Amino acid sequence: MDILHPDIESYLAKQIQSPHPVFMDMEKRAERLRFPIIGPVVGNLLRQYAALLNARHIFEMGSGYGYSALWFALGLPENGRIICTDASADNIQLMKAFFTSAGQQTKLDARQGDAIEILLNETGPFDIILMDIDKRDYVRGFDAAWPRLRPGGLFIADNVLWKGQVTDPEPDERTRAILEFTQRVLQEQQALTSIIPIRDGVLVALKKE
Repeated sequence: MDILHPDIESYLAKQIQSPHPVFMDMEKRAERLRFPIIGPVVGNLLRQYAALLNARHIFEMGSGYGYSALWFALGLPENGRIICTDASADNIQLMKAFFTSAGQQTKLDARQGDAIEILLNETGPFDIILMDIDKRDYVRGFDAAWPRLRPGGLFIADNVLWKGQVTDPEPDERTRAILEFTQRVLQEQQALTSIIPIRDGVLVALKKE
């Protein structure tokens, strides 16, 4: 199931001009390898959020080779930092190379390993935490992230509409995990939460002051 009509998706994508040529290389790599990335529409939204919050400290749970992180980085000031996590050593090296090509290497703190375990060793507070890990770990990831997010900060999760599978009458394991996670966040009294139906669904929860 398409979240948006394909023509609308195409229209939106054409409106966003990539702010650096390196994004084209990253997008071509994703297309060639069928590697999931958030795309320019959501990427531009992340950049906007970083700028709106005047963010200094961002944590990404699951960074791939750094596509979403690079959009975030362009919304950060020169002294801003983003901790990126991925289990793949190859992705970590690619991430560093892409950040260097874009002149954003001083903002990157790239770490190989389990995103939740890395986050649990951080005290924060972070201005923004983005989660894009195995969907079966979404509830556990949120429970690790929320205490480390500053009041007024944003918790963001990707794939919360899961290609429309959240409407299936008999959801599979990953879909059930997304449904459980979504209810967990919506029931968090300290959160003001929206689900934005672009790409594969983006959940954004503001931690109340």
